[in-house]
Amino acid sequence: MTNNDIFKKLRVALQLKDDDIISILKLVDFKISKSELGAIFRKEDHPNYKDCGDQLLRNFLNGLIIYMRGRKKES
Repeated sequence: MTNNDIFKKLRVALQLKDDDIISILKLVDFKISKSELGAIFRKEDHPNYKDCGDQLLRNFLNGLIIYMRGRKKES
């Protein structure tokens, strides 16, 4: 299973739209455009397909934690 597959499955399972994903990534100061995001969700044989790198998936997962739970409280 590739990073693209994992990202697609999370998007579907959590019912996230492109705007939601972009705002989740902004929570961890990671910028991505809608067109770049669309290229990640394309089929592998599409000419505009783009691999989802480890850095993108890692930042999405970190942003998702903040999105779902909120920021960690400093003690």
